Amino acid sequence: MKAISKYVSILLVAALTFTACDDWMNAVPEGATKIADQKSDAAAANPSAAAADISAIYAQFIQEYAGLGDLGYTRHNDFGYAAICMFTEEQGQDLVSPNIGYNWFNFSDFSKNRDNTLTTTYGLVDHLVWNEYFKIIHACNNVIEIVDRENPGAMRHGLSQALAVRAFCYLQLAQLYQKTYSPETLDKPCVPIVKDRMSAEQQETNPRATVKEVFEMIKADLDYACDSLDGFVRADKGYVDQAVAFGLRARANLIMQNWKEAADDAQKALDLSGATPLSIDEAGIPGFADAAAHNVLWANIVVETNDIVQSGIVNWASHMSSFYGDGYTAVGATRWISSNLFSEIAATDVRKGWWLDESLNSPLLDAPGYSALKADIQAQETPFQNVKFGTGDGTVTGLGAAAADWILMRAEEMYLIKAEGLARSGGDGAGTLVNFVQTFRDPSFNISAHGLSVEDEIWWQRRVELWGEGFAWGDIMRLDKDIIRSNSSNWPVEWAKQDVIGNHDVYLWRIPQAEIEANRGISEADNNPFVAF
Repeated sequence: MKAISKYVSILLVAALTFTACDDWMNAVPEGATKIADQKSDAAAANPSAAAADISAIYAQFIQEYAGLGDLGYTRHNDFGYAAICMFTEEQGQDLVSPNIGYNWFNFSDFSKNRDNTLTTTYGLVDHLVWNEYFKIIHACNNVIEIVDRENPGAMRHGLSQALAVRAFCYLQLAQLYQKTYSPETLDKPCVPIVKDRMSAEQQETNPRATVKEVFEMIKADLDYACDSLDGFVRADKGYVDQAVAFGLRARANLIMQNWKEAADDAQKALDLSGATPLSIDEAGIPGFADAAAHNVLWANIVVETNDIVQSGIVNWASHMSSFYGDGYTAVGATRWISSNLFSEIAATDVRKGWWLDESLNSPLLDAPGYSALKADIQAQETPFQNVKFGTGDGTVTGLGAAAADWILMRAEEMYLIKAEGLARSGGDGAGTLVNFVQTFRDPSFNISAHGLSVEDEIWWQRRVELWGEGFAWGDIMRLDKDIIRSNSSNWPVEWAKQDVIGNHDVYLWRIPQAEIEANRGISEADNNPFVAF
């Protein structure tokens, strides 16, 4: 996997250079469409010339300082999509961080206000997340605008990838800036829709679209991708293929409460990809850092030549993997599971070992290649610290360790989507869940183990299985869940132990100040509420 990816990484570097020179196009209102048409003609004549634009989409996911660099900030929590996942995970109830000076992510509590200016930590993160997603959307639009969607010819697969990734970004944004998709929210403001072939004037007077409008675009983009990626063979798992497109549509259908369609799409993603969950033995070692694993459908592939790796510490392994000895976790900025959720995991469940117990033990500490750091990890004396995430090459120091892939979609998620879709549409969701857990995680699992409904048991399984991977906040939003922290003992400061009732305005992220200043279509009055908690 890494050998192939090194070649791809060269293309990505070239792609960033290509698109950086091309950005001027979007600042020319009258000429934007004309230039797009010229590029379309060039792409039709030589489709390979558009390869750089396609590769640039994926490069944006792992760019160092992509979110704040344009504003003059070089912060060590700005390393692409994986960083966004860490921000949102911190806002929930299951991932806990120590309150130390080396921690770039421990502010996500609800005692602070939702100030969207660059003078506060929240404001900086608001800008980082917003900029990262819309940069990826811009890269997608660079491809979409040069292809005739009705007659894409040789650019069909490139167009489909761009549409799928654009839909992915809007799925993420929709769950940050408005409450869950429902009849009550369809007409509420979500985020502005930035499409291909928009002039600068259109982008600068672009109001917030409604939830309905955003999801209509998401669904249309994914429908096209699911149909048109048929036959596409990707260079590696860093690219979207047809299986990934179905997986993304499964996510969208889950949010839109199209339950049977979600289950069907999840199964289609599994069938097309051939991906299978990690076995119990495979889940019993540190992992989730290698796109080559058989459970992975899609990933951000990271190699030693990437800037985030060359930095040494501005990458996800530095902040999330307890085994990366050169990173922030080595100085105590680790990530823990809440004590309450940990206590609910059965001793027979292999996932219990993904975190240290109260005696600082886990069988994963003795895994080959990782045991060298066992004494150092235990010396930090932090029960419930995660040892789930490995490193890029199974070592504990050096660039190879930091070159860890970020997993975007895996088979286990598809099984859980299928279970939920079936359970909510009158199918055998319980049987699907029991089969998954007993086969791949806990042979002794009983569906009534936690005294929950089938639907809530599936959510509980998602909380454990997908912990730390960027799904927790989306689930809280789409399921309209409360955030309960008071029942866990390991929140490092008292003000972080607040409980928040679902549907609270503090759940909504605020549109950044810089966007409001640049976009005349959105005023401060149009923003989500300012909430001091």
